[in-house]
Amino acid sequence: MAAKPLKNREDSSRVRHREIGDAEAGQRLDNFLLRIMKGVPKSRIYRAIRRGEVRVDGSRAAASRKLRAGESVRLPPLRQAENETVRPSGTARAAILHRIIYEDERLLAINKPSGLASHGGSGLSFGAIELLRASRPDLAYLELVHRLDRATSGCLLFAKRRSALRAMHEKLRGNAVDKRYLALLAGRLAGGKRRVDAPLATHMRRGGERVVMVEEETGKNACSIFEPVQIYHGATLAAIRIETGRTHQIRVHAASIGHPVIGDDKYGDREVNRRFRALGLKRMFLHAQALTFERPGSGESLCISAPMEPELQRVLEQLKPLGGATSGSSG
Repeated sequence: MAAKPLKNREDSSRVRHREIGDAEAGQRLDNFLLRIMKGVPKSRIYRAIRRGEVRVDGSRAAASRKLRAGESVRLPPLRQAENETVRPSGTARAAILHRIIYEDERLLAINKPSGLASHGGSGLSFGAIELLRASRPDLAYLELVHRLDRATSGCLLFAKRRSALRAMHEKLRGNAVDKRYLALLAGRLAGGKRRVDAPLATHMRRGGERVVMVEEETGKNACSIFEPVQIYHGATLAAIRIETGRTHQIRVHAASIGHPVIGDDKYGDREVNRRFRALGLKRMFLHAQALTFERPGSGESLCISAPMEPELQRVLEQLKPLGGATSGSSG
Protein backbone atom coordinates (compact mmCIF):
# COMPACT_ATOMS: atom_id res chain seq x y z
CA MET A 1 0.00 0.00 0.00
CA ALA A 2 1.50 3.31 -1.08
CA ALA A 3 1.43 6.28 1.25
CA LYS A 4 -0.97 9.03 0.24
CA PRO A 5 0.95 12.26 -0.27
CA LEU A 6 0.11 15.30 1.78
CA LYS A 7 -1.77 17.98 -0.12
CA ASN A 8 -0.34 21.47 0.25
CA ARG A 9 2.45 20.21 2.49
CA GLU A 10 3.67 23.79 2.97
CA ASP A 11 0.27 24.92 4.32
CA SER A 12 0.19 24.47 8.12
CA SER A 13 -3.03 26.47 8.65
CA ARG A 14 -5.48 23.55 8.60
CA VAL A 15 -5.95 20.03 9.95
CA ARG A 16 -4.75 17.30 7.61
CA HIS A 17 -4.91 13.51 7.64
CA ARG A 18 -2.23 11.09 6.51
CA GLU A 19 -2.82 7.42 5.78
CA ILE A 20 0.08 5.16 6.80
CA GLY A 21 1.56 3.14 3.96
CA ASP A 22 3.51 -0.11 4.09
CA ALA A 23 6.83 1.76 3.95
CA GLU A 24 5.90 3.75 7.05
CA ALA A 25 4.41 0.91 9.11
CA GLY A 26 6.29 0.06 12.29
CA GLN A 27 7.49 3.60 13.00
CA ARG A 28 6.88 5.26 16.36
CA LEU A 29 4.33 8.05 16.18
CA ASP A 30 6.82 10.69 17.37
CA ASN A 31 9.46 9.67 14.81
CA PHE A 32 6.85 9.72 12.05
CA LEU A 33 5.74 13.24 12.98
CA LEU A 34 9.31 14.54 13.30
CA ARG A 35 10.02 13.23 9.80
CA ILE A 36 7.02 14.66 7.97
CA MET A 37 6.52 17.93 9.90
CA LYS A 38 9.86 19.48 9.06
CA GLY A 39 10.52 22.86 10.63
CA VAL A 40 8.12 22.36 13.54
CA PRO A 41 10.00 22.49 16.88
CA LYS A 42 10.34 19.08 18.51
CA SER A 43 8.88 20.38 21.79
CA ARG A 44 5.74 21.56 19.96
CA ILE A 45 5.24 18.15 18.35
CA TYR A 46 5.46 16.33 21.69
CA ARG A 47 3.09 18.85 23.27
CA ALA A 48 0.58 18.22 20.49
CA ILE A 49 0.78 14.47 21.16
CA ARG A 50 0.25 14.96 24.91
CA ARG A 51 -2.73 17.26 24.36
CA GLY A 52 -4.41 14.83 21.98
CA GLU A 53 -4.12 17.17 19.00
CA VAL A 54 -2.58 14.26 17.11
CA ARG A 55 -4.93 11.31 16.70
CA VAL A 56 -4.55 7.84 15.22
CA ASP A 57 -7.79 6.49 13.74
CA GLY A 58 -9.62 9.11 15.81
CA SER A 59 -8.09 8.17 19.16
CA ARG A 60 -5.35 9.63 21.34
CA ALA A 61 -1.99 7.88 21.02
CA ALA A 62 1.27 7.85 22.94
CA ALA A 63 4.48 9.09 21.34
CA SER A 64 5.86 5.54 21.45
CA ARG A 65 2.88 3.97 19.67
CA LYS A 66 3.87 1.88 16.62
CA LEU A 67 1.89 2.81 13.53
CA ARG A 68 0.25 0.21 11.29
CA ALA A 69 -0.44 0.30 7.55
CA GLY A 70 -3.87 1.71 6.74
CA GLU A 71 -4.21 3.80 9.90
CA SER A 72 -5.07 7.48 9.56
CA VAL A 73 -3.06 10.07 11.49
CA ARG A 74 -4.63 13.44 12.25
CA LEU A 75 -2.06 16.23 11.77
CA PRO A 76 -2.95 19.48 13.55
CA PRO A 77 -1.93 22.89 12.18
CA LEU A 78 1.47 23.56 13.75
CA ARG A 79 3.60 26.61 13.08
CA GLN A 80 7.14 26.16 11.82
CA ALA A 81 10.09 27.72 13.60
CA GLU A 82 11.22 30.82 11.71
CA ASN A 83 14.85 29.71 11.50
CA GLU A 84 13.86 26.36 9.95
CA THR A 85 11.50 27.46 7.16
CA VAL A 86 14.26 28.07 4.59
CA ARG A 87 13.84 25.80 1.58
CA PRO A 88 16.89 24.39 -0.23
CA SER A 89 17.60 26.24 -3.46
CA GLY A 90 17.22 24.58 -6.84
CA THR A 91 20.99 24.68 -7.24
CA ALA A 92 21.52 22.86 -3.94
CA ARG A 93 18.92 20.23 -4.82
CA ALA A 94 20.53 19.60 -8.19
CA ALA A 95 24.00 19.38 -6.67
CA ILE A 96 23.02 16.70 -4.15
CA LEU A 97 21.59 14.53 -6.93
CA HIS A 98 24.97 14.55 -8.68
CA ARG A 99 26.51 13.18 -5.48
CA ILE A 100 24.49 9.97 -5.46
CA ILE A 101 27.02 7.12 -5.73
CA TYR A 102 24.73 4.13 -5.17
CA GLU A 103 21.01 3.37 -5.29
CA ASP A 104 18.82 0.28 -5.30
CA GLU A 105 15.25 -0.39 -4.22
CA ARG A 106 16.20 -0.30 -0.51
CA LEU A 107 19.25 1.93 -0.10
CA LEU A 108 20.77 5.15 -1.40
CA ALA A 109 24.23 6.58 -0.75
CA ILE A 110 25.88 9.91 -1.49
CA ASN A 111 29.40 11.27 -1.41
CA LYS A 112 28.66 13.98 1.17
CA PRO A 113 30.74 17.14 0.80
CA SER A 114 32.55 18.67 3.75
CA GLY A 115 30.50 21.50 5.25
CA LEU A 116 27.11 19.87 4.71
CA ALA A 117 25.51 18.47 7.87
CA SER A 118 23.88 15.04 7.78
CA HIS A 119 20.60 16.63 8.93
CA GLY A 120 19.21 20.04 9.83
CA GLY A 121 18.79 21.42 13.34
CA SER A 122 20.93 23.35 15.83
CA GLY A 123 20.54 26.51 13.76
CA LEU A 124 20.88 24.76 10.38
CA SER A 125 17.91 25.07 8.03
CA PHE A 126 18.65 21.79 6.27
CA GLY A 127 21.20 19.02 5.84
CA ALA A 128 21.78 16.14 3.46
CA ILE A 129 18.58 14.30 4.37
CA GLU A 130 16.40 17.38 3.85
CA LEU A 131 18.13 18.12 0.53
CA LEU A 132 17.50 14.61 -0.73
CA ARG A 133 13.86 14.63 0.35
CA ALA A 134 13.34 17.93 -1.46
CA SER A 135 15.18 16.65 -4.54
CA ARG A 136 13.51 13.23 -4.69
CA PRO A 137 9.77 13.69 -4.10
CA ASP A 138 9.31 10.25 -5.69
CA LEU A 139 10.61 8.63 -2.49
CA ALA A 140 7.81 8.06 0.00
CA TYR A 141 10.32 7.12 2.70
CA LEU A 142 13.90 8.24 3.23
CA GLU A 143 15.87 8.13 6.49
CA LEU A 144 19.51 8.37 7.54
CA VAL A 145 21.13 5.02 8.33
CA HIS A 146 24.03 6.72 10.14
CA ARG A 147 25.62 10.18 10.39
CA LEU A 148 28.86 11.92 9.50
CA ASP A 149 30.29 15.00 11.16
CA ARG A 150 29.55 18.16 9.20
CA ALA A 151 33.26 18.64 8.39
CA THR A 152 33.73 15.02 7.24
CA SER A 153 33.18 14.13 3.59
CA GLY A 154 32.36 10.77 2.08
CA CYS A 155 29.97 7.85 2.07
CA LEU A 156 26.64 8.62 3.76
CA LEU A 157 23.93 5.96 3.63
CA PHE A 158 20.12 6.32 3.58
CA ALA A 159 17.29 3.79 3.76
CA LYS A 160 14.37 3.95 1.32
CA ARG A 161 12.28 1.49 3.30
CA ARG A 162 11.56 1.10 6.98
CA SER A 163 12.56 -2.57 6.81
CA ALA A 164 15.94 -1.62 5.31
CA LEU A 165 16.52 0.93 8.07
CA ARG A 166 15.83 -1.68 10.75
CA ALA A 167 18.11 -4.20 9.02
CA MET A 168 20.97 -1.72 8.71
CA HIS A 169 20.64 -0.59 12.32
CA GLU A 170 20.86 -4.23 13.41
CA LYS A 171 24.04 -4.61 11.35
CA LEU A 172 25.54 -1.48 12.87
CA ARG A 173 24.75 -2.64 16.40
CA GLY A 174 26.22 -6.06 15.63
CA ASN A 175 29.41 -4.58 14.13
CA ALA A 176 28.48 -6.13 10.77
CA VAL A 177 29.25 -2.98 8.76
CA ASP A 178 32.89 -2.41 7.83
CA LYS A 179 33.47 1.37 7.99
CA ARG A 180 36.66 2.69 6.39
CA TYR A 181 38.00 6.23 6.50
CA LEU A 182 41.03 8.09 5.16
CA ALA A 183 42.64 10.84 7.23
CA LEU A 184 45.76 12.93 7.02
CA LEU A 185 47.32 12.89 10.48
CA ALA A 186 49.91 15.24 11.93
CA GLY A 187 53.40 13.75 12.29
CA ARG A 188 54.76 10.32 11.45
CA LEU A 189 52.54 7.41 12.51
CA ALA A 190 55.24 4.77 12.93
CA GLY A 191 54.99 1.09 13.83
CA GLY A 192 52.36 -0.05 11.35
CA LYS A 193 48.77 -0.84 12.28
CA ARG A 194 47.68 0.55 15.64
CA ARG A 195 44.53 -0.29 17.58
CA VAL A 196 43.13 2.40 19.87
CA ASP A 197 40.72 1.23 22.57
CA ALA A 198 39.83 4.37 24.49
CA PRO A 199 36.41 5.01 26.08
CA LEU A 200 34.81 8.31 25.08
CA ALA A 201 32.49 10.65 26.99
CA THR A 202 30.60 13.63 25.59
CA HIS A 203 30.40 16.92 27.52
CA MET A 204 28.53 20.14 26.82
CA ARG A 205 30.39 23.37 27.40
CA ARG A 206 28.80 26.69 28.21
CA GLY A 207 27.15 27.96 25.05
CA GLY A 208 26.13 24.46 23.91
CA GLU A 209 29.44 23.36 22.37
CA ARG A 210 29.82 19.58 22.37
CA VAL A 211 33.25 18.22 23.29
CA VAL A 212 34.30 14.56 23.45
CA MET A 213 37.08 13.34 25.74
CA VAL A 214 38.82 10.07 26.54
CA GLU A 215 37.57 8.97 29.95
CA GLU A 216 38.50 5.50 31.17
CA GLU A 217 35.96 5.33 34.01
CA THR A 218 32.84 7.02 32.63
CA GLY A 219 33.32 6.84 28.86
CA LYS A 220 31.58 4.48 26.44
CA ASN A 221 33.60 1.77 24.71
CA ALA A 222 35.19 2.97 21.46
CA CYS A 223 37.67 1.28 19.12
CA SER A 224 39.53 2.65 16.08
CA ILE A 225 42.25 0.93 14.04
CA PHE A 226 44.81 3.17 12.32
CA GLU A 227 47.06 1.93 9.52
CA PRO A 228 49.60 4.10 7.64
CA VAL A 229 49.03 4.29 3.88
CA GLN A 230 51.74 6.83 3.05
CA ILE A 231 54.13 8.71 5.29
CA TYR A 232 55.13 12.24 4.28
CA HIS A 233 57.37 14.89 5.78
CA GLY A 234 55.29 16.06 8.74
CA ALA A 235 52.17 14.00 8.03
CA THR A 236 50.76 10.50 7.54
CA LEU A 237 47.91 9.44 5.31
CA ALA A 238 46.16 6.73 7.32
CA ALA A 239 43.39 4.25 6.62
CA ILE A 240 41.09 3.94 9.62
CA ARG A 241 38.53 1.29 10.47
CA ILE A 242 36.12 1.93 13.31
CA GLU A 243 34.40 -0.83 15.27
CA THR A 244 32.12 1.62 17.09
CA GLY A 245 30.46 4.83 15.98
CA ARG A 246 30.91 7.32 18.81
CA THR A 247 30.64 11.06 18.30
CA HIS A 248 33.95 12.52 17.02
CA GLN A 249 35.56 9.10 17.58
CA ILE A 250 38.32 9.19 14.96
CA ARG A 251 39.19 12.80 15.73
CA VAL A 252 39.50 12.25 19.48
CA HIS A 253 41.35 8.93 19.16
CA ALA A 254 43.80 10.43 16.67
CA ALA A 255 44.51 13.35 19.00
CA SER A 256 44.88 10.98 21.97
CA ILE A 257 47.82 9.17 20.31
CA GLY A 258 49.54 12.42 19.39
CA HIS A 259 48.55 12.46 15.70
CA PRO A 260 45.48 14.70 15.36
CA VAL A 261 43.57 14.97 12.09
CA ILE A 262 45.00 17.86 10.09
CA GLY A 263 42.48 20.67 9.65
CA ASP A 264 40.52 19.73 12.77
CA ASP A 265 39.78 23.04 14.51
CA LYS A 266 38.42 21.39 17.68
CA TYR A 267 40.92 18.64 18.53
CA GLY A 268 43.79 19.41 16.16
CA ASP A 269 47.13 21.22 16.30
CA ARG A 270 46.76 24.92 15.46
CA GLU A 271 50.26 25.35 14.10
CA VAL A 272 50.01 22.27 11.87
CA ASN A 273 46.61 23.43 10.64
CA ARG A 274 48.04 26.84 9.83
CA ARG A 275 50.82 25.30 7.72
CA PHE A 276 48.39 23.17 5.75
CA ARG A 277 46.03 26.07 5.13
CA ALA A 278 48.92 27.61 3.24
CA LEU A 279 48.83 24.49 1.00
CA GLY A 280 45.16 25.10 0.24
CA LEU A 281 43.52 22.86 2.87
CA LYS A 282 40.41 24.78 3.90
CA ARG A 283 38.71 21.89 5.73
CA MET A 284 39.37 18.89 7.94
CA PHE A 285 41.19 16.08 6.13
CA LEU A 286 38.84 13.23 7.07
CA HIS A 287 36.97 11.25 4.43
CA ALA A 288 34.54 8.33 4.84
CA GLN A 289 35.95 6.13 2.09
CA ALA A 290 33.80 3.00 2.08
CA LEU A 291 31.04 0.94 3.70
CA THR A 292 30.94 -2.85 3.26
CA PHE A 293 28.07 -5.05 4.46
CA GLU A 294 25.57 -7.70 3.40
CA ARG A 295 22.87 -6.06 1.34
CA PRO A 296 19.44 -6.26 3.03
CA GLY A 297 17.10 -8.58 1.23
CA SER A 298 19.71 -10.50 -0.75
CA GLY A 299 22.58 -11.26 1.64
CA GLU A 300 25.08 -10.38 -1.09
CA SER A 301 28.22 -8.52 -0.07
CA LEU A 302 28.04 -4.86 -1.03
CA CYS A 303 30.86 -2.31 -0.93
CA ILE A 304 29.95 1.35 -1.47
CA SER A 305 32.95 3.63 -1.95
CA ALA A 306 33.20 7.40 -2.24
CA PRO A 307 36.05 9.01 -4.23
CA MET A 308 38.27 11.43 -2.33
CA GLU A 309 37.53 15.08 -3.01
CA PRO A 310 39.89 16.82 -5.52
CA GLU A 311 40.77 19.39 -2.84
CA LEU A 312 42.26 16.64 -0.69
CA GLN A 313 44.07 15.05 -3.62
CA ARG A 314 45.70 18.39 -4.45
CA VAL A 315 47.03 18.70 -0.91
CA LEU A 316 48.61 15.22 -1.08
CA GLU A 317 50.24 16.06 -4.40
CA GLN A 318 52.15 18.89 -2.72
CA LEU A 319 53.62 16.69 0.02
CA LYS A 320 56.98 14.89 -0.12
CA PRO A 321 56.70 11.14 0.52
CA LEU A 322 59.09 9.31 2.82
CA GLY A 323 59.62 5.95 1.13
CA GLY A 324 56.81 3.98 -0.52
CA ALA A 325 53.25 3.43 0.56
CA THR A 326 52.95 1.11 3.53
CA SER A 327 49.49 -0.24 2.64
CA GLY A 328 47.50 -1.18 -0.40
CA SER A 329 44.88 1.46 0.41
CA SER A 330 44.69 4.66 -1.57
CA GLY A 331 42.37 7.60 -2.11
